[in-house]
Amino acid sequence: MLTTAIAVLGTLLGAVVAGLFQQKTASRAEQAATAAQLRRERLDAVTTLAAAGSDHRRAMYMRGEALLGGAPGTRLEELRAASHATRSAITQPLVAVQILIPDATVRAAAKGMVVAAYRMRDAESSTEELTAAREAARTAHDEFVDVAAAYLTTA
Repeated sequence: MLTTAIAVLGTLLGAVVAGLFQQKTASRAEQAATAAQLRRERLDAVTTLAAAGSDHRRAMYMRGEALLGGAPGTRLEELRAASHATRSAITQPLVAVQILIPDATVRAAAKGMVVAAYRMRDAESSTEELTAAREAARTAHDEFVDVAAAYLTTA
């Protein structure tokens, strides 16, 4: 009788221990999946913002070049509409970066890249000024990519 009771208790204890191990394993797998999903979302936000920043920089340069070159009004309106569209396209990924990435350096670099692209609007008085503004925006873009890559590598 005692042997039977010990066997039953041993079986119950074994089942409890096995259940605890399974629960811990499932919890770890869920945490790993959540971390992987967050990493994908962060990477997507960074790459989308970088692409949108490049698109806006290009649109602003084309707009400034056309303005300085004396392009017809209809062409200027087309380029203005295009630059408004690219500026608008920056908003969503910038907000995503600000929400998904808590690192202040990455967030500052993202804002710096966007502001540098926006500043190209103020540099339409000469080709040299426009080119300098484009180079500043390109440098800010590269800095953002470098800082974000360093963050994503360590996060």
